[in-house]
Amino acid sequence: MLDQFDALLLARIQFGFTVAFHFLFPAVTIGLASYLAVLNFMWLWRRDEAYLQLWKFWVKPFAIVFAMGVVSGITMSYQFGTNWSVFSDRAGPVIGPLMAYEVLTAFFLEAGFLGIMLFGRDRVGETLHMIACLMVAVGTAISASWILSVNSWMHTPAGYTVSADGQYLPADWWAIIFNPSFLHRFAHTVTAAYLTTAFIVGGVGAWQLLRGRGANRAVKTMFSMAMWMAAIVTPVQIFLGDSHGLNTLEYQPVKVMAMEGHYQDHPEGAPLVLFGIPNDAERRVDYAVEIPKLSSLILTHSLDGPLKGLESVPEEDWPPVAIVFFAFRVMVGLGFLMLGVGVWSLWARWRGTLYTNTWLHRAAMVMGPSGLVAVLAGWITTEVGRQPYTVYGVLRTADSVSPVAAPAVGASLIAYIVIYFVVFGSGVWYVLRLLRQTPGPAEDDASDEPGPIRTAGITPTAQVAGRSAFKGGPAE
Repeated sequence: MLDQFDALLLARIQFGFTVAFHFLFPAVTIGLASYLAVLNFMWLWRRDEAYLQLWKFWVKPFAIVFAMGVVSGITMSYQFGTNWSVFSDRAGPVIGPLMAYEVLTAFFLEAGFLGIMLFGRDRVGETLHMIACLMVAVGTAISASWILSVNSWMHTPAGYTVSADGQYLPADWWAIIFNPSFLHRFAHTVTAAYLTTAFIVGGVGAWQLLRGRGANRAVKTMFSMAMWMAAIVTPVQIFLGDSHGLNTLEYQPVKVMAMEGHYQDHPEGAPLVLFGIPNDAERRVDYAVEIPKLSSLILTHSLDGPLKGLESVPEEDWPPVAIVFFAFRVMVGLGFLMLGVGVWSLWARWRGTLYTNTWLHRAAMVMGPSGLVAVLAGWITTEVGRQPYTVYGVLRTADSVSPVAAPAVGASLIAYIVIYFVVFGSGVWYVLRLLRQTPGPAEDDASDEPGPIRTAGITPTAQVAGRSAFKGGPAE
């Protein structure tokens, strides 16, 4: 049966499936790592038990999601050798060192301090533990920067030369790393991760409030912090998205044509298509709901700004228009819903009903997973919009695939689907179970419990007896 499918299509589906799974985990851990660092800092500064309770509540889901992100990233990277060996051979001299730098700097930094962050609160002192929290948060951001540099180079390649055998060789590392779309993509993606975390935290806090746990100060603090992030960061993200869109128009105009649904040229101003159904055969958007000239105003800052359409490009260079068109609208629509929740929370805060407005809580709970859907829609818009190229304008996807048979790719795809849903499904289920709990009182200091004996000459019996005597126990 698998012989009926094309190996290229199956390889694309497999990579899309695995990277979609993987992308969701860092989207959470990047934001959660910073959130945990802020919570720890607030606890050390104010000595408010609510912050410590929240840190202990969120650190377990963070650890599990972090582990799932590492595992999913490793399995995804193998496909560069199995399904995309031609791409790896051609582009390896450029992207290989960048991915190695991510491991040598960011991943080792995270791994080195993660254990101290998770288990060292009562063992290494408050200062070193705070440094560990910061290093893990910084490590996640550095990791994102290297990976997004690789991805951005594939969209806007720069700083390379081509060898006689067709390999892309680095000529200017600064131009490669800081390629034309890198800073825009980095700012937009990392901010999306922070928003994703904010709405997950806000959704959990809203659920706790709806369950009648409003008397818990930690729950109220959780919800309040998340709503501040929603109100402040969402407008910033919309601005960053607009900036990224203008950069895409400059370097990947065909992607913008697909996003906007512009089949025809618009020399005197293009409409903004709010909704419709792209029709490639007729080169139009059926049932289109449009606002005249608004697309030109957004993209050129002029109502009469001319915009090219897909008709100006050979059809073999078009991306899958319908996928890009709808994914872009899902991302933008969710962004404005996030903005609405943020503004609503400001109104409720001003009215003094932030913790009692059940309709706001219901909305925040429903919007809890919205960040995950939005980042996935944004990734689809970006990556499918790059087609039919792996390295935009340079290397086509059809020329990047390994010489493998469709049944081999299909069999591994089926294995990935089964294993991913079993392993990561179990992990997500356990995280959801953890989030059903309520942040409770801080646990007793670990130093009050019998533990490993580190000092020569002291036996466990003597140590326990000494502690019992100090506490007025049996040794008295």
